[in-house]
Amino acid sequence: MLNIAVLVSGGGTNLQALIDAQNAGQIENGALSLVISSKADAYALERAKQAGISTRVLLRRAFAGQADYDAALLALLAEYQIDLVVLAGFMTIISETVIREYENKIINVHPALIPSFCGPGFYGLHVHEAALKKGVKVSGATVHFVNEVCDGGPIILQKAVEVCQDDTPETLQRRIMEQAEWKLLPEAVSLFCAGKIAVENGRTIIKD
Repeated sequence: MLNIAVLVSGGGTNLQALIDAQNAGQIENGALSLVISSKADAYALERAKQAGISTRVLLRRAFAGQADYDAALLALLAEYQIDLVVLAGFMTIISETVIREYENKIINVHPALIPSFCGPGFYGLHVHEAALKKGVKVSGATVHFVNEVCDGGPIILQKAVEVCQDDTPETLQRRIMEQAEWKLLPEAVSLFCAGKIAVENGRTIIKD
């Protein structure tokens, strides 16, 4: 059974999708063992507590430098013997030190079809604002491994979602969450924990 840590900063809707999937027995060979928040008042912490998952708060500003923060994060992950790290709306920078330690063991969900509307500055509603400004007819979500390049790691799963004529950034965000993010993230976590994802030459292979 693999131990999973979910890193959050806000309401935790993607965390809730993982909790619901775990409760439904949909995460094979994995357990949500720890939720780490970058904010003390994040509602995601309450979701975790209600589900009986251990929680910790790690404030970046509480550390003098990135190296000190990295050491604290890695120590926490080691304490809980974490095998997979899931970024679910985590708004604090994950450094190369942490990424190297957990190579191909950190996954993120991005609210667009990478390589569209991704990279530095593309987070939250900014992604959907850019998609609507461009006039795309289809957007979606991507689950990918995290590497040193922002939103540049190997793609695990993607799902397209229709963009409607009268969409606002908020309505598009909600539809992508409901139709893509909340489905893809539990599926990717389950595939990882079942040992069905391999990375070869910078690309993922999903095993039967």
